[in-house]
Amino acid sequence: MGHVPELIIDLALILGAAAVMTIIFKMLRQPVVLGYIIAGVVVGPYFNFFPTVVESDGIKTWAEIGVIFLLFGLGLEFSFKKLLKVGNVAVITSLMGVGMTFLIGYNVGVILGWSMMDSLFMGGILSIASTTIIFRAFDELGVKSQKFAGIVLGALVIEDLVAVVLMVILSTVSISRSFEGMEMIYSIGKLVFFLVLWFVSGIFFLPTLFKRLKKYLSDETLLVVSLSLCFMMVVLSSQAGFSPALGAFIMGSILAETPKVERIEHLVQSVKDLFGAIFFVSVGMLLNPDMLVEYALPIGISTLVLLLGKPTFATIGALFAGQPIKVAVQTGMSLSQIGEFSFIIATLGVTLDVTSDFLYPVAVAVSVITTFTTPYMIGFSGRISDWVTLKMPEKWKNRLYKYSLGTQQVTEASDWKKLIRFYVINTLIFSVVIISIILLANQFLAPFFEESKWKNLIVVSLTLLMIAPFLYALAFRRGPSQTYANIWLKPLYRGPLLALIISRIALSIFFIGFVFAKYYSPLAAFIGVLVATLFFVTQRHRIKRFYGKIESRFLLNLHERERAEEEQQKKQSVLAPWDSHLTKFTLETRSPIIGQPLGVMKLRETYGVNIVIIDRGGLTINIPRQEEVLYPNDVISVIGTDEQLSLFKDDITVKESQEEPKSEVSQVGLHSFSIPADSELIGQTMRDSKMRERCKGIVVGLERDEKRIVNPDPDITFHADDVIWIVGINKRIQVYLKDILKS
Repeated sequence: MGHVPELIIDLALILGAAAVMTIIFKMLRQPVVLGYIIAGVVVGPYFNFFPTVVESDGIKTWAEIGVIFLLFGLGLEFSFKKLLKVGNVAVITSLMGVGMTFLIGYNVGVILGWSMMDSLFMGGILSIASTTIIFRAFDELGVKSQKFAGIVLGALVIEDLVAVVLMVILSTVSISRSFEGMEMIYSIGKLVFFLVLWFVSGIFFLPTLFKRLKKYLSDETLLVVSLSLCFMMVVLSSQAGFSPALGAFIMGSILAETPKVERIEHLVQSVKDLFGAIFFVSVGMLLNPDMLVEYALPIGISTLVLLLGKPTFATIGALFAGQPIKVAVQTGMSLSQIGEFSFIIATLGVTLDVTSDFLYPVAVAVSVITTFTTPYMIGFSGRISDWVTLKMPEKWKNRLYKYSLGTQQVTEASDWKKLIRFYVINTLIFSVVIISIILLANQFLAPFFEESKWKNLIVVSLTLLMIAPFLYALAFRRGPSQTYANIWLKPLYRGPLLALIISRIALSIFFIGFVFAKYYSPLAAFIGVLVATLFFVTQRHRIKRFYGKIESRFLLNLHERERAEEEQQKKQSVLAPWDSHLTKFTLETRSPIIGQPLGVMKLRETYGVNIVIIDRGGLTINIPRQEEVLYPNDVISVIGTDEQLSLFKDDITVKESQEEPKSEVSQVGLHSFSIPADSELIGQTMRDSKMRERCKGIVVGLERDEKRIVNPDPDITFHADDVIWIVGINKRIQVYLKDILKS
């Protein structure tokens, strides 16, 4: 019998403990993450009543993989376009809460006599709220539709990005062991450069790649391709000087802009859950109970910072953004915990060996406490806001009310502001692309022509040709024509506008000169700039057309997901017969119909409803068969009346879905037809006619002699002039009707 490696024994121990704790915490209706942490304590080196993990180094490697999958999953839910849609309220609320909490956390460490690195990491740990915990709490409390929940979810998007920036800053400080302003600016600038480069190149290439390989992308292939892209970005991120977790987050964010994101998310979910469990168990393994007792004071203070400090500052931020008192208080009290990003920041400190041993257990303990308190903080926020309103001086309330009304007035951004924003984004994106091409040409193109006597001329020419369309866009793109014209017609703004135009042209000429200067003398570079500029001016229209193709491809890929969703929404926005209509629901894990075949459920007989579409990640099942089984998180489209759908929702433990089905093209529609006098259907029952099997449809209504029958009995006999309402696959129904009505 072969020897089983210790690592496999340790994994069996970890997953066994995690499985038991998961079941217990599910029964207690508590976050599973806490169960994983406690499982880690049980199998960790500080708890001797059960077998203990031996190969801790191997488990750390698996835990690092868990961090990568965790950040990859967060990236899939992040989306940079979602960031652009976040309103000012969420931005102000988030930055106020994060910034002030970071400062307080840092000062708590200083007061307690900690080192600068411990204090900085403590500030970072306390400043980022847990997206996972808040999402779960909102679901359980049923408050997702309330106004404050939307602000909180927007603030979490901002906090995720802030956490990424914090990781870069803390890594930089850890390496230099000092807080140097210029080095910090360089690190943030490098982060912005790579974010823009990766995002632009990812959006340009990946959707096109997926489209070309569409027929080959089975679930298995798409999973492998997605994970390979994730780990490639992890390697690139590490080589660029960032953490591997950042690379995983970025690739997830890029894939979040593609139409395949829901399918990828569905495929990766199981793998992410597995490695995520190992990561959180490894977190618990580092939790020393003795250290918790020794550092009870900082744990208590840090908990108070999150339960009192951050809610206060986030509330002030929401008030400053113009929200009413009640909404502001509810928003602030929802952001009173830490979770996954805090663990990752704490892990970063341990990995870099710059934080003390006690900081990690302190962070875990604070997270456990605040996770338990989160539902109560959200639940009591309404009462607290009422109490604050009651105790606040009338003068203050009136001022806040007037301020809130004033800030919520819809104001149109000025033309000048729009143009400045366009020029800044335009200059940033194209400068990054141009610099990247120049660097890549020097790194890979120049060595290829090393033996040629025309090396410099060839490399310079090819480099200029590659950056030509982006130089055109940088120098000559004017932005929205109406906005540009409005500003030009105002003499006061013509001078600044001309200055902007000239500065962009000058920047383009600088890039041309930089390319020549790298390979030639200053005089030769000057002559080269004149020649290249003349070439660009004379060939401007050709370059413009070529750039137009590049931009069209990019915008097509960028908006492909929204376009597919809009197309599907149009195709599925049909009226059902009479007062019946289609509604989408998402099946929860505890739904009693999970795992049962449709034929066994008797939904039509019990509730009068029909399931006509099942959307499962990227897989759409139109008119499902009776043997089809439902799974957790399936999005089902159900047809029925308001009363039937309400009863179905209450009994089956589902929630109304805010999402459209994820399939790329909807094939299902609602059709009606009248049975002619000579039809073969007359005298047959619905069951005998095999209508469902022949047209892949469900009969949902029948009109006869001014009577309307919803969900007619399968044994009803068809009569002449009956009007049949049927939901099914459009093409199959059209073929069926031609066959039935041809006579």
